[in-house]
Amino acid sequence: MSESSAEAVEAVASAAATAASAAGGTWRRAGVAGAAIGVVAAGAAAGVAIERLTVGRGMRRKARLALDSTGPYGTLRGTPGKAHADDGTELYYEVDDIEPEAGLAPRRRRLFGRKSPAPVTVVFSHGYCLNQDSWHFQRAALRGVVRTVHWDQRSHGRSGRGQALDGKPVTIDQLGRDLKAVIDAAVPEGPVVLVGHSMGGMTVMALAAHYPELIRERVVAVALVGTSSGRLGEVNFGLPVAGVNAVRRVLPGVLRALGQQAALVERGRRATADLFAGIIKRYSFASRDVDPAVARFAERMIEGTPIDVVAEFYPAFTEHDKTEALSAFAELPVLVLAGVKDLVTPSEHSEAISDLLPDAELVLVPDAGHLVMLEHPEVVTDRLADLLTRAGAVPTGATVSGYGSASSTVRPG
Repeated sequence: MSESSAEAVEAVASAAATAASAAGGTWRRAGVAGAAIGVVAAGAAAGVAIERLTVGRGMRRKARLALDSTGPYGTLRGTPGKAHADDGTELYYEVDDIEPEAGLAPRRRRLFGRKSPAPVTVVFSHGYCLNQDSWHFQRAALRGVVRTVHWDQRSHGRSGRGQALDGKPVTIDQLGRDLKAVIDAAVPEGPVVLVGHSMGGMTVMALAAHYPELIRERVVAVALVGTSSGRLGEVNFGLPVAGVNAVRRVLPGVLRALGQQAALVERGRRATADLFAGIIKRYSFASRDVDPAVARFAERMIEGTPIDVVAEFYPAFTEHDKTEALSAFAELPVLVLAGVKDLVTPSEHSEAISDLLPDAELVLVPDAGHLVMLEHPEVVTDRLADLLTRAGAVPTGATVSGYGSASSTVRPG
């Protein structure tokens, strides 16, 4: 066995030992799934093995800290606000208002009517294990051009921890009701554009399922990025068939067991940070030249999601089916966008959505993975700006900057 292979095995063994200690008997019963997961982990570990051989742990820690301070990723802040879900969970959001153009005289009062119509507001919903900062590039590009709302889903980011009722995991339907609460608080009037990535796109679909009148009366456009309307139980995550079947059988139980020993597992995650960074990168990006600071930014967001939250949300995806709800968007301008190499919500799921919405614009981005809005922000921002123009959210002559690139060869401006 080569030295690099030995390092890879050592890294996998370390992660497996930590999980086994935390999960107890459940993990022992899940040996087959552990082996399947280990295949993925080994591949990721092999990718960092040589770096582990030549760079000490202290140096790697310093490198991560240096990447954390590189670039403006995740630093944009707006006017904070709080909404409350129907179960009392506090939901945090921020509003970026339109900046008045300098030098223009105040608008005169109209002869009829008390005020000008409310502006269009774009509401961004993020994905699983992320937070509102995952829209960093698009937020920066749209600042001052259109009113936007960015919120953290329950148990993510700055939002409050949702309470599982009667021990039941969270559902996508609950997330749809959460989004309604945010809209009621942050956008009480005026037209709305809904933008959702991954779990956020499912949240948008759940909103449509429960509040079709809101879609009919106020929503003027929808963007669904890297998401699915159902059948997520069939996704193989790039694993062999035998391995993924084993994972599906026991992973929910393993995650529950890990969630019950959250403190121990979190220590294990920190101890094996390099290994998990490789796994996160594999399932987030497809390009080879992604800016290391962007990759580290994504890693921080995912690392920031506690293991018990990961466990609580996971079952919701196999239960998710909002295919019928898509009909609520049939008369609207719709953008459906996905990375061709997305292993989490494969682009075939976006194609299935577009088949049900034949007037939607379907954009498949080559060399892109699940976090396409961070990996190829210029493509996502360009198509989103076009959608907003078609929906009348921004004037035809407005300029929306592409704002940066995630390529390691082009730094953000």
